[in-house]
Amino acid sequence: HGLNCYQTYGPPFFDDDLSEYLDENYAGLKLHHFLRTTPVATLPMYHLVGALDPLTSAEEVDPVNDGHPEHLEEWIVRDGLTHLKIKLNGDDLCWDVERILSVDDVVEKSRARSKRDTANYSLDFNERCPNVEYLLEVLHQVKDRNPRAYDRVQYVEQPTSRDLDVWCPLHEAAKLKPIVLDEGLLGYGSLLQAIELGYTGVAFKACKGQSSSLLLAAAAQHLGLFCCVQDLTCPGASLIHSAGLAAHIPGVQAIEANSRQYLPAANEAWSKRFPGVFDIRDGVMHTGQLTGLGLGAVPV
Repeated sequence: HGLNCYQTYGPPFFDDDLSEYLDENYAGLKLHHFLRTTPVATLPMYHLVGALDPLTSAEEVDPVNDGHPEHLEEWIVRDGLTHLKIKLNGDDLCWDVERILSVDDVVEKSRARSKRDTANYSLDFNERCPNVEYLLEVLHQVKDRNPRAYDRVQYVEQPTSRDLDVWCPLHEAAKLKPIVLDEGLLGYGSLLQAIELGYTGVAFKACKGQSSSLLLAAAAQHLGLFCCVQDLTCPGASLIHSAGLAAHIPGVQAIEANSRQYLPAANEAWSKRFPGVFDIRDGVMHTGQLTGLGLGAVPV
């Protein structure tokens, strides 16, 4: 059942009391109270900067020559990128700091050509920060050396282990930037546990299930958490579902979509049907066209 179906038929799931799925704090609340009936027109798109990805032509080692950009500077200019997800090591503090600063340098050099004035970064340490002190030191060093780059950090993704039972409080870091739960999000219980550890945001993924993602999105809004939608190189139809999820959850700040980087051929057939989702310009995904059944994936 989807949003358009709800407007017509009112499926039980959308009209059920959320306390049946979450807890007594949601008594009297319904899922449709936390969802858009029409998708947001556009969402900023996060572009992945892998740890091995070249930032400039000088760093290219083995060009693919497939007609797509070969390094970050080309991607920024072609797609008008404003949001970059920076992959970091989590166990090499100097490298992590230098990588953030190097990416910011490329962004600055590309601004005139891309004609984009804004920039936002998410930092992904791949769960490898040993403790909150490591994360704090990275953030402090970036701020000391380049306040502009620090200000552009929009959030930090799952810096420590997804195993939330390995107690690692993140409250001090959360005073600086939103700390987003990703791999550790297994359900409502893990969301509450993460909040106790200092997490202040949550990332949703369509591959974790549409229904559970929608319920957790309602909980995240109710709890005042930062929200974003992330991606596991979702191509074609799976990206449509991910974009539909992001476009219908109020407050989602941005969406990741890196299949256009790593397997663009898988998107070719779908790009004709949903050009604004697969053909990124001005750094945004045009999600307003996702008005079909469900979360917009099936054209009416």
